[in-house]
Amino acid sequence: MTSSLPPQAAPRFTLARLIGGHICLHACMAGLRMAAPLLALKQGYSALAVGVLMALFALTQVFLALPAGRYADRHGLKAPVGWSVLAATLGTGLAVAFPVFPMLCLAALLTGGATGTTAIALQRHVGRAARDATELKQMFSWLSIGPATSNFLGPLAAGLLIDHAGAFFGGQAGDLSGYRTAFLLMALLPLLTWWWVRRTPELPTVAVAADAGTRRAWDLLREPMMRRLLLVNWFLSSCWDVHTFVLPVLGHERGYSASVIGMLLGGFAMAATLVRLAMPWLAAHLREWVVISGAMLLTALLFGLYPFMPNAVSMGVCSVLLGLVLGSVQPMIMSTLHQITPSDRHGEALGLRLMSLNGSSVLMPMLFGSIGAVVGVSVVFWTVGTVVGLGARTAWGLRAGLPHFPAGKTTG
Repeated sequence: MTSSLPPQAAPRFTLARLIGGHICLHACMAGLRMAAPLLALKQGYSALAVGVLMALFALTQVFLALPAGRYADRHGLKAPVGWSVLAATLGTGLAVAFPVFPMLCLAALLTGGATGTTAIALQRHVGRAARDATELKQMFSWLSIGPATSNFLGPLAAGLLIDHAGAFFGGQAGDLSGYRTAFLLMALLPLLTWWWVRRTPELPTVAVAADAGTRRAWDLLREPMMRRLLLVNWFLSSCWDVHTFVLPVLGHERGYSASVIGMLLGGFAMAATLVRLAMPWLAAHLREWVVISGAMLLTALLFGLYPFMPNAVSMGVCSVLLGLVLGSVQPMIMSTLHQITPSDRHGEALGLRLMSLNGSSVLMPMLFGSIGAVVGVSVVFWTVGTVVGLGARTAWGLRAGLPHFPAGKTTG
């Protein structure tokens, strides 16, 4: 492992605060990501336009991921989180004041960038605090509960407010005041993130290699394990993108309310949370490559079945099963990444991972929207499921082992 910090460097209450902060900021984006497309559809925009809107949640992260990773390597935890809180609050606040499509696009850019920057800072901090490979998997399992929980709370809270806040204020269910109320709640959540994180002690700085000024992030790609891991991570991330984007469109086509759609997304997220709650105790008995390759095969099967589900209940069952499968993967991905990366480049490696994922997430929703508009959303499920199933062979190749790089050593 790349860290030798004493046990007290990562006390349980500190990790709990980081998880709480992660939940609040990520729930802001998750709620907005569910509510904004529904408002756009309500205002008459097409599935392709909604795809563009969804892609904007990832666009900022494509350009910010590497600079954010380097910034975290230099400044630690609190500085990047503070800027992220400001950006997320501003973006959702603008959506409250001006709930029109261009402002929703700007809010997507700001909240997406804020969430990515915060994730890099938190993951780097937790990865450095772990003392061995088993604890690394355990700590990332605990940290991964944050996004899974927020993916349940954010959409569910937004859906309930959209359906009921309008009537409470004298309007109608699902009217514009309901959307504004949902956006207002999302704007307040990042402030709680800062309340959780600001008291977290920074970890000691890492000695930087002598060639730090001349090396580039792309040098990390010279390591075959890094390339393989990023490809596998891209396959699995595409599955999250498909489910997040296609489910609201499919639910809208079938006439489901915002609350029902929020519950379906929430069931997926809750299942991912439950499986991650078990991961810290299972970490010592799990091999990364077994979990990842098995998850890819099961995801391919569930994606094949999903479009045949006849009602909201059966779709909910599929959504929960998919959450259990995909929820088990991220701790294994993050554990592998930290073991194959030099300790003074963890932030940079996390930024490279996030950039590769979100570069895909910018294009994929637009592609999904185009395909869905022409041949239907079922084809999107089947196409991505086939690709992920075939990609399981790449994940199986991770069994070759996890090399260790001493601090300061560059890959390649």
